Amino acid sequence: MQNKHLALAIAVTAMWGLNFPITKLGLAAIDPLLLTALRFTLAALPWVFFIKRPPIALKWLAAYGLIFGVAMWALINLGIEMGVPPGTAALLIQFSAFFTLGWGVLLFGERLSVGQKFGVGLGVLGLISIILSSPGHGTTVGYGLLVVSAFSWSVGNIIIKQSKVREIFAFVVWASLFPPLPLLALTWLVHGSTPFVSVVSHVEWVGVLSLLFQVYVATHFCYWGWNVLLREYPVSRVAPLSLLIPVFGVVGSMLMLGHRVGASEAVSLGLMLLALVVGMVRWPRMFAGRT
Repeated sequence: MQNKHLALAIAVTAMWGLNFPITKLGLAAIDPLLLTALRFTLAALPWVFFIKRPPIALKWLAAYGLIFGVAMWALINLGIEMGVPPGTAALLIQFSAFFTLGWGVLLFGERLSVGQKFGVGLGVLGLISIILSSPGHGTTVGYGLLVVSAFSWSVGNIIIKQSKVREIFAFVVWASLFPPLPLLALTWLVHGSTPFVSVVSHVEWVGVLSLLFQVYVATHFCYWGWNVLLREYPVSRVAPLSLLIPVFGVVGSMLMLGHRVGASEAVSLGLMLLALVVGMVRWPRMFAGRT
């Protein structure tokens, strides 16, 4: 991977990691489904009036937008709102790396190296460890929602590869048109008018700043950068980089929310980092064998 792309990957994963505790701050003021709807509304408008639609089939835009907005981020916000700590949420979403590696093998004929296979094993061990050692702040449903969102992210990665889109920023902007209406409808069906009245009558600067970060940093910048990497490299090479996200997420939670890392969580983080290192190493042929 070129140095400029490696630097982009680190910047993207850092901003995504910080987005978890920042989202937690926003959820203190705004309903999770409504917060997600507002995020994608601002991600799409007014930009679609100034940015040309990418020359790809509408089905790709709609599929990515619904998966990205409804099946991924709405579930992440709901999981955090249900009590899953932001740092743990950042770890659980990394199941997407393993789902994506599987898709790469099944759909694109990619072959995993010894390092990647070993890295997957270490990563799964780290994720299981963090779930088992959780202090019980999150619910079983919340954890399940995070795993489903991770699977959704992996599907979104495959859509990027299959659509062969080149205009990445335009793709993210136009895809963001599709999540708001379903999310607004779900908000009304689940909670009625209360979240809408509350967000208008009790505007808080923390919620506003959280929303702006989610729109312009976590959506516009991060998904542009991530999709550029997916465009340039095999999914099996890009996916393991997302394991950096929980590291930044936990550090951000410590700084912003006063989260303390216990011994078991530190071990889990260590396993995740080791999984990343092992998965990215180019093993000598004499040790690689047939993979």
